[in-house]
Amino acid sequence: MSDTAILINTGVTVAAIVVLIVRFRLNPVIALVLGSCYLGLSTGLGVSKTVEEITAGFGDVMAEIGLLIAFGVLIGAILRDLRAIERLVDKLLKVFGERRIPYAMALTIATVLQSIFLDVLLVISGPLARGIGKRLGPRGVARMATALAIALECGIVFTVPGVGALALAGLLHVPLGKYLLFGLVVVIPTVTVAIAIMSVLFARGWWNPAKDEMADEIVAPEARPQGGPGTVAAVDLRKPPALPVVFSPLLGALVLIATGAVAEMLEWSNPVVAFLSSPVVALLLGLVGTCLIGRRYMGQPAVESALGSGLRDSGQILLLNGVGGCLAAVLAAAGLGDILGKYFSANTWAPLLLVWLMAAVLHIAVGSVTISAITSAGLLAPIAPSLGLDPVLIALSAGAGSLFMVHLTSNTFWLLQSLLGQTTRGALKTVSVGVSVASVVALGPILALNLVL
Repeated sequence: MSDTAILINTGVTVAAIVVLIVRFRLNPVIALVLGSCYLGLSTGLGVSKTVEEITAGFGDVMAEIGLLIAFGVLIGAILRDLRAIERLVDKLLKVFGERRIPYAMALTIATVLQSIFLDVLLVISGPLARGIGKRLGPRGVARMATALAIALECGIVFTVPGVGALALAGLLHVPLGKYLLFGLVVVIPTVTVAIAIMSVLFARGWWNPAKDEMADEIVAPEARPQGGPGTVAAVDLRKPPALPVVFSPLLGALVLIATGAVAEMLEWSNPVVAFLSSPVVALLLGLVGTCLIGRRYMGQPAVESALGSGLRDSGQILLLNGVGGCLAAVLAAAGLGDILGKYFSANTWAPLLLVWLMAAVLHIAVGSVTISAITSAGLLAPIAPSLGLDPVLIALSAGAGSLFMVHLTSNTFWLLQSLLGQTTRGALKTVSVGVSVASVVALGPILALNLVL
């Protein structure tokens, strides 16, 4: 088949996936598999080869990140039931004060709390952020809403074990420890600078509480359906554990992973360090430690309940990441990498900007940060070697682009709108504009890293 025909069918595949998700409200998992089937058959792979690539692509991604996602979600489920988020926010407010709390809360959510399922994290932190915002003056809600939106979305794609970060690292074959280190280099300045820019805009009159905030009561976490994502278990913590104790297993796991990445960059080899710093073992140790803490302070039945909730949450995440691997495998088998490699190389004008643009266009069309990150990574995986760039930069650029223009088709947009007590107009400012600013700001540290790698 000609190169032109393959490119046309690839374009039709991406457009069809977007239409199925947006217009016909088809589940993204089904849409991505259908798109993979069409692409394989239309590019001449044949029935057997198409099915083989789809199943192999799914299996490859699950082998790479499946256990990591499951362990991360389970850790987050126990932290949720230990009420770690509420207590951590209260501590941050005491330590940093009202003036700096938007930055402190945002950086904590974007880095430390990414193991917690997004809906759960948002449902718990949203009311807390709104309560704090009321204490910060007439622009307080705007500042806290923006900080929360930027932190949640940036954390997903830049911070291990965020769902988008794991997907990008897995599909582009970036060592997880390396992604952890470079992701932190990107996410910390991105969150800080983006919040500062938005704060300046609000201070210059861009926020009107009368039009941008609503008086209606926010949706309480207890009002969400029982048993689904966002459910908060009622656990009686008579003597809650100290916060350093609660987070020590997770932080210890991340330190182990980072240690492995540093050792690899320094070309230092030690079998014990290599074993303990492998992401699967490190997160497993973090999960065991978190379970022991939960058992000590909540009791074994409550820990089992939290783990059951986490397993339900992880199912949809695992499927979505896996089908991203299906599309990537079919694209590679169709020869897209070789075709685009003739035109899309390190000599191409601003290749990282083109990667960012591809992910941004997909996000505007689909309306989901995670889906656009996974889809763009699937498209980029076959051509990544031809770019002549470090894969971690390609992954980070795709993640940054997938943040651009969170809008009305996003579930996160409406949760932030209701939980923070904003009107739709207000949410467009804090969520759509705020996260888009972060998307653009993230290019700064990514391009800076490109100069040193």
